[in-house]
Amino acid sequence: MPLEERTLRTTGTECSPAWAGDAGAEALRRRLRELEEAAAPLEPDAAARAELRVAAVASSERFLEKLDGLKVFDEDTGTGLGLLEAPISEVGIGLDNVMDLIDREVVLPGAATASGGHLAYIPGGGLYHSAVGDFLAAASNKFAGLFFAGPGPVRMENLLLRWVADLVGYPASAGGNLSSGGSLATLAAIVAARDAHGLCGKDLSNTVVYLSEQTHHCVGKALHIAGLAEIQRRHVPLDESFRMRPEALEELVAEDLRQGLRPWLITAAAGTTDTGAVDPLDALASIAEKHGCWFHVDAAYGGFFLLTEAGRLALRGIARSDSVVLDPHKGLFLPYGSGIVLVRQVATLAASHDYSGAYMQDVRTDPGETSPCDVSGELSKHFRALRMWLPLLLLGLRPFRAALQEKLLLAQYFYREIQEAGFEVGPSPDLSIVTYRWVPRGADLEEANRFNQALVERVRRDGRIFLSSTSIDGRFTLRMAALSFRTHRHTIDLAVKILREMVEAGAER
Repeated sequence: MPLEERTLRTTGTECSPAWAGDAGAEALRRRLRELEEAAAPLEPDAAARAELRVAAVASSERFLEKLDGLKVFDEDTGTGLGLLEAPISEVGIGLDNVMDLIDREVVLPGAATASGGHLAYIPGGGLYHSAVGDFLAAASNKFAGLFFAGPGPVRMENLLLRWVADLVGYPASAGGNLSSGGSLATLAAIVAARDAHGLCGKDLSNTVVYLSEQTHHCVGKALHIAGLAEIQRRHVPLDESFRMRPEALEELVAEDLRQGLRPWLITAAAGTTDTGAVDPLDALASIAEKHGCWFHVDAAYGGFFLLTEAGRLALRGIARSDSVVLDPHKGLFLPYGSGIVLVRQVATLAASHDYSGAYMQDVRTDPGETSPCDVSGELSKHFRALRMWLPLLLLGLRPFRAALQEKLLLAQYFYREIQEAGFEVGPSPDLSIVTYRWVPRGADLEEANRFNQALVERVRRDGRIFLSSTSIDGRFTLRMAALSFRTHRHTIDLAVKILREMVEAGAER
């Protein structure tokens, strides 16, 4: 019988006979030395760390130095299938081979989301300072779930949450969590709203949530995960700029009350994903207060425009919400995996995430600091705060504010330029998303839709910029979303130039 198998054989709490007596004890010590030596590569010395660090930095520098010349969407370099040629095995393949796989099979294929030419969907960030923060967080491996184990990380997270709460206009009673993104942040808010209103299974058929056709799909997903899939949903009609109509919401709520139903949740958007529209938050907040509804604002995309004067004006009323979601990997340009949920009364969030465990009986709490595990579904938690805190402390707010103001103006600039190029445009942008399409002369709706679908596909294959599309009232519509800190006027000029070229190449004469 192999030695390892013998070590696993136990009777009650007694050690295996394989280790009994002096001879067994020496054999056990010898085996432990062997295993320690075999595991030694997990603890590289200074020279090995330097070699690994130099290789990693060199890879990142190769990428960043050639980023401007890379295709923003690369369909020619495969789909990462080369990774399958190097399966996980007992023996490693060496540093050079590993870095080659990363460069070739991971970094190049698909969308270059770090590029300023990424004008599709809602661009993420990729701030280099945050990458350094992530490195430090991972190297120190500080536990960020409990104040007892990681007072520094938890204080840092709570400091950031308080700063964002002040930005939103929330009171001292507010609190929240740094999550992996807007979807899980939304789930936390929905769960808090459910429990704060005491919703149970028997209540769902008579309870109503109010949203719109522009509401992000993560709200519906959160309702489902939170056990609220059977709840009644009302889609509030929109105005010509795709914003919720308060008077239409009031009518829906009043009718539901007449029918004996229970209005519960009103969800609004501070920047929709499709069109960038900002709902009239102040008016919607008044309706929510009047009828005792929980008022949730999805500001995942638009929330950090509060750093600008125009953004504060557009998002007026956000401070009256009961919960709000913002994504720092959007408006603060952090790497993906950065979301924030804030609740006006943090006690409601804590009540929804209550827990206990005997093995945690040694944990001491601090009355002035909320541990992330007390207000979220996570216990083991990545030290996310450092990626946000480091650039904010190092650079200050000025460059972030300037970049966000620039994006607002770039949207206005694109809106003007694309009209001059002959495109049909949607509403004037509330924030930094512009909707538009080309309508060929004499084309019906179906023909125009086919043309625009072909147009966005040609732009993607060209690769110099990356644009995306949506469907609005049956119209295949193109979108330009400016939010990367690397997107500047020359990027927008190039986008308009490419769109002109593609239309001229494909337009019927």
